[in-house]
Amino acid sequence: MARPGKLASLVPLVVMATLAAGTYWLLQSSLPSSKETAEQPKRHTADYFADNFSVSELDTTGTTQYRLTARSMVHYEDDENSDLTQPAMRSMFQPQRPTVTATSERGTVNADVSIVDLYDNACILRATGYGDPQMQADSQHFRVLVNDDVIETEKPVRLQRGLSVMTANGMNYNNVTREMKLYGNVRGAIAASDINGGSSK
Repeated sequence: MARPGKLASLVPLVVMATLAAGTYWLLQSSLPSSKETAEQPKRHTADYFADNFSVSELDTTGTTQYRLTARSMVHYEDDENSDLTQPAMRSMFQPQRPTVTATSERGTVNADVSIVDLYDNACILRATGYGDPQMQADSQHFRVLVNDDVIETEKPVRLQRGLSVMTANGMNYNNVTREMKLYGNVRGAIAASDINGGSSK
């Protein structure tokens, strides 16, 4: 039979153990189950912002291949895409290729910055160089495929290359080969300088 003093000393331990067990139970009951947590979908809500946003891609020598800037950027947690205000995409410092700049009033970019969509008063400007005159394309949407160095649109586009002006229902421009393809109802006027010795690209 336990002594009264020894029994009295066990009471606080029993009380503390009971309180600890009760606290643990309350904590566990208030937390969502692991199944509920796993099934909770991410919402299309902004999780961070940036002003005067800028990101650059370098090649293996450390030379800038392109630079993407924007007045502001809003990133979303569900698809990891970002909305851009006044974006500008520039392909620069590439040997034997003229600088190409793409701008618009708003845009979007995916998580790995491999696809940039430009909307509203979108403009593509290729500088003069390497035997080609300045070229400008205007549309309401351009998609820049960064890894392929290709710019395309499914919207009506106006193209001016030197003194030649063309309009079409779509366009695909490859900055590697400097080939321009126009689709749909293509109309325009080709300058004599482009016919008599100008590059066909």
